[in-house]
Amino acid sequence: MAGHARVAAILGPTNTGKTHYAIERMLGYRTGMIGLPLRLLAREVYDKIVAARGPSVVALVTGEERIVPPRAQYWVCTVEAMPEGMGCDFVGIDEIQLCADPERGHVFTDRLLRMRGLQETLFMGSDTMRGPIAALVPGVEFVRRERMSQLSYTGSKKISRLQPRTAIVGFSVENVYAIAELLRRQKGGAAVVMGALSPRTRNAQVDLYQNGEVDFLVATDAIGMGLNLDINHVAFSSLTKFDGRRMRPLMPNELAQIAGRAGRGMSHGTFGVTGEAGPIADEVAEAICNHRFTPLKKLNWRNADLRFGSVDALIASLEESPKDELLVKAREADDLQALKALSAVAEVRARASDPKSVQLLWDVCRIPDFRGISHAEHAGLLEVIYGHLHQRGAIPDDFLGRQVNRIDRTDGDIDTLSKRLAYIRTWTYVAQRKAWVHDESHWRDLTRAVEDRLSDALHERLTQRFVDRRTSVLLRRLKQKEALLAEVNDKGEVTVEGEFVGRLEGFRFRQDKDATGQEAKTLKTASMQALAPHFHLRADRFYNAPDTEMDFTEQGGLMWGDQAVGKLTAGDDPLKPRVVAFVDEEAGPDVAGKVQRRLQHFIDRKISALFEPLINLQKDETLNGLARGVAFRMVEAMGILTRADVADDVKALDQDARGLLRKHGIRFGQFTIFMPLLLKPAPTRLRLVLWSLSKNLDVFPEAPPPGLVTVPNTHGTPAEHHTVSGYRAAGERAIRIDMLERLADLLRAQDSRGGFEANPDMLSITGLTLEQFADLMGGLGYKAEKGEREKVRAVDAVVPEANAAAAAEQDAATDGAVPVEDTPVMDAAQEGAPGETAAPADVPGDATPETAVPTNSETEIDPGAAPDAALAGPETEVFYTFTWRGNRIERQPRRDGGNRGRRDGGKPQGDRPRGKGKPKGKGQPRDNAAKTFQARPPKKEKQIDPDNPFAAALMGLKSKD
Repeated sequence: MAGHARVAAILGPTNTGKTHYAIERMLGYRTGMIGLPLRLLAREVYDKIVAARGPSVVALVTGEERIVPPRAQYWVCTVEAMPEGMGCDFVGIDEIQLCADPERGHVFTDRLLRMRGLQETLFMGSDTMRGPIAALVPGVEFVRRERMSQLSYTGSKKISRLQPRTAIVGFSVENVYAIAELLRRQKGGAAVVMGALSPRTRNAQVDLYQNGEVDFLVATDAIGMGLNLDINHVAFSSLTKFDGRRMRPLMPNELAQIAGRAGRGMSHGTFGVTGEAGPIADEVAEAICNHRFTPLKKLNWRNADLRFGSVDALIASLEESPKDELLVKAREADDLQALKALSAVAEVRARASDPKSVQLLWDVCRIPDFRGISHAEHAGLLEVIYGHLHQRGAIPDDFLGRQVNRIDRTDGDIDTLSKRLAYIRTWTYVAQRKAWVHDESHWRDLTRAVEDRLSDALHERLTQRFVDRRTSVLLRRLKQKEALLAEVNDKGEVTVEGEFVGRLEGFRFRQDKDATGQEAKTLKTASMQALAPHFHLRADRFYNAPDTEMDFTEQGGLMWGDQAVGKLTAGDDPLKPRVVAFVDEEAGPDVAGKVQRRLQHFIDRKISALFEPLINLQKDETLNGLARGVAFRMVEAMGILTRADVADDVKALDQDARGLLRKHGIRFGQFTIFMPLLLKPAPTRLRLVLWSLSKNLDVFPEAPPPGLVTVPNTHGTPAEHHTVSGYRAAGERAIRIDMLERLADLLRAQDSRGGFEANPDMLSITGLTLEQFADLMGGLGYKAEKGEREKVRAVDAVVPEANAAAAAEQDAATDGAVPVEDTPVMDAAQEGAPGETAAPADVPGDATPETAVPTNSETEIDPGAAPDAALAGPETEVFYTFTWRGNRIERQPRRDGGNRGRRDGGKPQGDRPRGKGKPKGKGQPRDNAAKTFQARPPKKEKQIDPDNPFAAALMGLKSKD
């Protein structure tokens, strides 16, 4: 070594630029080597030098990574991996105060005593090392560097109150994970940095913090070893740590090493405590701020002059005590423990019988215990490796391949991936040793690739668990006061800056339900800021949308497509409901007003279109007197009035008044007075909503399915609900009022005193089976008597021609009894629905056994049928005889010569044929042969309505007759 070589100690607190100074000095020489305390820091410095000089001249040597180009000039190493005898111009050792570390101190002390550069040697570290360096290194030059920023103590703060750009320090994996989880919920997440992480994972996590994706860093004391990060505040979550053997309090200089990470460059920094950590003593805090610590008195040392003559000689040399009073023998390290354990194995001791074998055994024992399972487990693995190396000269490829393939999996949680990373680090270390594997390049690349995959997977799991990217991105944008970009897709999903935040339903934002606490507040703030322009654009599109895109629900809701945008509320007039728009307050009054006006226009036009006959009736000023009163009641009832409720008023109406009301489409039925056009499905649905609003109902009755003549009469359903729906309850079912009036027209022609049977027309109108029809008639006030009789076969039925002619004449008279103006809205056959009670288009008398009406005809026996079938016995059929069971009054002669029934909603009015009375007994067939048929007496001609527009033509035809 040249006698004029410079040896200097660059001492001072953190953030003084010592490492940066050393790198610059090294690059000023042709060759150089720098030793760093952490693999992570070594990688950081390597990347920095590669950026300055290129990868072809920079080597990286750590326990698990070896990148050595052929023309390497600058070597970046961990202190343990620094190769000896390189003859570099420059040598630098960082964090030299680690000479006092109980576990690794002996390595740093060895470098302090024996590692020198040909032209310059630098030791960088704390002022506490001044005394030992001066005593152990002759001719050393001391350079004091002052901190570039101030450091101050802020006391204790809750984690929720910590400011952004804070590093929280924990001293166990469990503690680090717990803090990171808490920060994810409250602050959007945190990056995680631990010494056990691979450089790739650590760099990816640091990038999250440095790029601002998260504002918090949770780390172990690994950040105290030269990692340069933009940290404003360091918070200690604990003031004690486990040093491998026991829990002990952190020394002031250790606290200072970590706290000094705050305030990099010229920015001032602060430190304090958080969580369960107690306050830092005032004198300790003052010492940290002023960088005054007790000088180190002793350095850990272990003999480097090893003797490989035998295993016992090697152990003895490692256990020698130092001769200098400044040095103290290091405690038994993991490698020495492993050596002692293996020396107790007879097979290993037999193999280690020569210096070369002993040196190989020592190299194997220096494999770090990355897995950290137990000393015995680690020693067992080392025994296997040593056996392969000693017996075969290298580790077999198949054995190494099995070990690597077993680890090469990226599934599992954080703990599982961390264990696999620790396992692969063992084989990465083995692959880096020269001549330990057959194909060094292959196994180095393979183990490195597996470690990278596991590192990426671990980074992904850490990010998924401890970083809410959505919240962190939005917080960063809000903090930077930048305009947030929101997008709403066709499903209503809202993304802000590419992150899903919720859904836009109409004009209301539904935040993601998974968000809670601070995350929910952040989402709300960011979403509303970003959605402001979208609300206005959507309101404009809604205002110009056609009515066909809008609708109302049966419960009074207002829809735009499939999105709820408002609801109806009762107004002063049942036909003029008010609208309440569903618009978020943050959308602004302009948007809310525009939506409310458009919805009001929609519902007003809908009512005008569907209730046009009713509105015209309301506006007709030509109506006066009782006609106007009935019209008012009709408008009030929205087009359907039970006749019993206005019986007296209707009775008092003259023909002129009735004519005026009929011109508006009002039909005066036996049971109901109604407007047929308002019985259609759309007006019925709207009428139910408006009526429910006027009655302040909480739950609105549902509209019956369109096209059904009868619907089930659910127990407990108020009769008023059926009426508003356009139905009248009768027994177990309710029948539509227009079809009920058609049925009433047929019933007028029957002998309700003597009894009658249902004919096919009655069943066709109702669409019911005979049994269902009997129940319906019971609900209308009729008594139904069930009976059975022998079927009359077609070959036995004889109908006299005179009787047939009389029946035909009677049918013709019955058909003419239905007034033209009282024709129902639509034929029941057109409104039926398959499988329901809609009336079929045409139901013959013998359609099915259930609906068959007894007739005097029967199908002949098919040719080829068994002759015994006809002799098996008479076939029977079920029939019902209906008689009126209500209170009856004698029919009085009408002025026009006809008869009149009750007008109070009881027995149907109208003429009926004079019968011979009730059947003789229940279940007895009617004696059809004993009856005689005769034509109905001629009716008195109906007077021609002078208001009829065809009155003149009818009078002319009458005069010609």
